[in-house]
Amino acid sequence: MISGRVLVVDDEPDIRNLVMEILEDEGLEVDVAEDADRARQLRQSFQPDCILLDIWMPGTDGITLLKEWKQSNQLDVPVIMMSGHGTVETAVESTKVGAYDFIEKPLSLAKLTLTVKHALENVTLQQENLRLRNQNQYVEPPVGKSRTMQQLYEQIDRIASHDTSVLIIGESGSEKEMYARYLHKHSDRAAEPFVTISISALTAENAITVLYGSEERGIIRRGLLEKAHGGILFMKDIADMDLTLQARLQNTIENGTMTRVAGTEIREIDIRFIAATSHNLEELVHTGKFRDDLYYQLNVLPLRIPPMREHFEDIPELLEFFVDYFVEQQSLPRRQFSKSALNFLRNYEWPGNMRELKNLVQRLLILGTRDKIDIEEIEIALGKQPGLAYDKEYHANFELPLRQAREQFEKAYLQYKLERANGSVSKVATEIGMERTHLYRKLKTLGIEIKSD
Repeated sequence: MISGRVLVVDDEPDIRNLVMEILEDEGLEVDVAEDADRARQLRQSFQPDCILLDIWMPGTDGITLLKEWKQSNQLDVPVIMMSGHGTVETAVESTKVGAYDFIEKPLSLAKLTLTVKHALENVTLQQENLRLRNQNQYVEPPVGKSRTMQQLYEQIDRIASHDTSVLIIGESGSEKEMYARYLHKHSDRAAEPFVTISISALTAENAITVLYGSEERGIIRRGLLEKAHGGILFMKDIADMDLTLQARLQNTIENGTMTRVAGTEIREIDIRFIAATSHNLEELVHTGKFRDDLYYQLNVLPLRIPPMREHFEDIPELLEFFVDYFVEQQSLPRRQFSKSALNFLRNYEWPGNMRELKNLVQRLLILGTRDKIDIEEIEIALGKQPGLAYDKEYHANFELPLRQAREQFEKAYLQYKLERANGSVSKVATEIGMERTHLYRKLKTLGIEIKSD
């Protein structure tokens, strides 16, 4: 079965009711409008995922309404045009304006449901592609050969099969959202929405509205709770939620109902809640900064993400995973870690956990100039260059444009190499695999003083 909201706009009541019954039998939520004025209202309040729009209507016709929506940047959902007097010219005009498709009356029920299904699938695909582009998110990194990670994924697989709240606990950078997405993918709600919210990004003024939505002057805005209906709501940084919102959320989870801000209708919701934090919520409960009733509701199934230092044997596999990831997703040049570099990283503490590892790999692929990654380059990328005067001046700045960041790195890198080679440009050229004349030119461009060679 397909899912979604469909708005049917047609001046003939028999057609409106017939289409509504057909689509509701397919499991869709449907509302109807008899003219353009009512369609405009329902566009705001009903917030459809797809619109079936009749071309020939009294007053404002369908093509005019379609153009209006396009000019006001409201063609963010597929619009399927319907007409009992359709011609090739009409179909072409509607698609040029921005219609998703065109179907003729009398309606073929099979074609109607198939066209709507394809339109809704297209919406879902576009939303997923946009989410992946915006978040650059991966769902399943390698499990890892360590017993620690084997046990973690075995635990997640067990948790996924139960439909209760989960509290994910892990240090900063442990990629708690990735594990939440993995859990969603392997749960019975995999085909339903996964909605994420960062509590720390909310303000006291907008927090409740973002979650619960609002009703204002006839305009209905659905909040994230409604958008997560049937699926999972993942709440990052749950410890940052203020006590007022905690009380409202606790009531929502307990009763399975919600009411929009300034609204009166109590709506039932079916959501699996997953919360995440790097704080000790139990301590916050004792100090009165977190409600005990909400804590116990969220902590039905606790999931602890181990820090990187507890499964260092997985480091080589994770490094290779992220090299492959950035080569494929961002077309970065493939590079390999030397054995000494791998040993160095296996013994590194990783205070930023998996996020630090991911960022380090990306940095090395962007800024590196050779096929092999050695310890010295890693130390520079990590800002760990003890004993060199210029080291204290070099700090990776990821706000810089790529060209400036590369120049900053190259300058620190070549200064380091020159000092180790006692100022010998020839030795450095041989070591880094660059022709001596090219290296001289590079040093001059970067403003590095060259001693006699």
